[in-house]
Amino acid sequence: MEVSSRRRALLKVIVLGDSGVGKTSLMNRYVYKKFNQQYKATIGADFVTKELQVDDKDVTLQIWDTAGQERFQSLGSAFYRGSDCCVLVYDVNVLKSFETLTNWHDEFLKQVDPVHPDVFPFVLLGNKIDIDGGNSRVVSEKKAREWCSSKGDIPYFETSAKEDYYVDDAFQSVAKVALQTDHQHDIYYQDISEAVSEVDQRGSCACYNVRQIYEHLKLDESMIQTT
Repeated sequence: MEVSSRRRALLKVIVLGDSGVGKTSLMNRYVYKKFNQQYKATIGADFVTKELQVDDKDVTLQIWDTAGQERFQSLGSAFYRGSDCCVLVYDVNVLKSFETLTNWHDEFLKQVDPVHPDVFPFVLLGNKIDIDGGNSRVVSEKKAREWCSSKGDIPYFETSAKEDYYVDDAFQSVAKVALQTDHQHDIYYQDISEAVSEVDQRGSCACYNVRQIYEHLKLDESMIQTT
């Protein structure tokens, strides 16, 4: 199989939020254009990739899905190392998932310890806006935007993984803000197959062998979910 040698930016994105807010569903909708009604909790962490263009620049998003359960909240600095953007997700119908956003935000910055924490790129997604026609929501858009403003004007999107509302728009914004970070976004990989043993091409998605990836990224194997 031939792999394109065109220069491409590789951006690592971490998705955080309470269990059940729809992190995995959002990623599957964005990458695979699919939605699974059956809920299955993520164990540890897993990731998918998506190739796209941002302002005429070829980009590969490496999107890491994390478990929302408390016992997995401290995966360690090795997991967060090299992140270019953090996506925070909450359920607009569950107040607790909104109230814990500050904890997720602060814990991420603690683990990453960026040089300029005040300007590190975050994006907030208020998910499940489709439920009950919006009548069940308990967190208003105004309240969410006020929180974003208090954290340095974080971009905010209201989404539905089930109905595919604004998912592409949200992740396009993620890619744009990730490119703006001072982290090493100018490092390009001419051949991303160095860390790939199997490539399952699904549209513009490549699925990696997780055992080789954890070795490549020097992660603890217990952090990664194999499927």
